[in-house]
Amino acid sequence: MLSKRIIACLDVRDGSVVKGVNFEGLRTAGDPVTLARRYNQEGIDEVVILDITATTEGRRALRQTINAVAQEIFIPLTVGGGIQSMDAGSAAIDAGADKVSLNTAALENPSLITTLATRYGSQAVVVAIDAKRVHARTYDEPRLDVHKNSLAVSRNVTNANLFSVYARSGQKLMNREAVEWAREAAERGAGEILLTSIDRDGTREGFDCELTAAVSDAVNIPVIASGGAGGFDHFFEVFMSGRADAALAASIFHFSEHAVRDLKIYLNDQDIPVRI
Repeated sequence: MLSKRIIACLDVRDGSVVKGVNFEGLRTAGDPVTLARRYNQEGIDEVVILDITATTEGRRALRQTINAVAQEIFIPLTVGGGIQSMDAGSAAIDAGADKVSLNTAALENPSLITTLATRYGSQAVVVAIDAKRVHARTYDEPRLDVHKNSLAVSRNVTNANLFSVYARSGQKLMNREAVEWAREAAERGAGEILLTSIDRDGTREGFDCELTAAVSDAVNIPVIASGGAGGFDHFFEVFMSGRADAALAASIFHFSEHAVRDLKIYLNDQDIPVRI
C-alpha cells in the first residue's frame, strides 16, 4: 500500500495566512513563509498555498509569495487561486510551484485541465472541488395499510447522498454534483482531486468521510480530503472509511495544537502507512 500523505494548507489573503469556519470569519494565522519553513522541518509531506481572493479579485496568485515559500521547502508545493489560464498556470510553475490547483476556472472552462495536463503532465494538475451536502428532502406518499384497510403516510427521503459544487471560494453555487464532476475532471486529465467539505471546513468535527469515499470510489486518481480535521482520529477515519489517499489540514497545524510527527507516529501505530 502506498504511503498516505499529510498536507498542510496555507490559505493566503493579503500576504498572510488566514483561517475561518465554513469559508467565513477569517482570522490571521501567521506568515506563509514562516509556516511553510516550520512544516518542512516537522516532516509534512506537501504544502498547498491557496490565494483565496485571487479569483474574486480577478488576478493571479501572488508570485512573490510562491517564490518565497518554494525557496524554504524541499517537498511538493501546490498553488491555487487565480489560475484561470495557461499563462497563469505557467507563471505559478515558473515561480516555484510543482503543481497548480484549478477550481473556478476548471468549472467554467474544463478544457483548461487538459491543456495544462498536456503541457506539464497530469501529476502537475490538481482539480479542487468545494462541495456542500445537499440536505435530504422529505416527501409524504400515501400508501395502503392492509392491516387497517386504510390509507397511511410513508415519509420518503430523496437526494440524501448528493453534494453540490461551489466556486469562487464557496460563494457561487454551480450546477454540478461533486462525484460526477470529479469523474469528469479525472477523464480530462487531472492528476489529483483536492476535495473540501464546506460543511466541515474549520469545524474540527472530522472529515466528511461519506463525501470522500464517494469521490474516491468514482475516480482512479488520488483524492485529498480537506475540511474538518480536529484530532488524530479524524485522519485515521478518513484514510480508512473515507478511503482518502491524502489528508489536508490547516488550523490544527497552524496554531501548534498538534505536531506533524506525533500525528504520523499515531497513524503508523494504527497500521496506516506514512512517511516518518
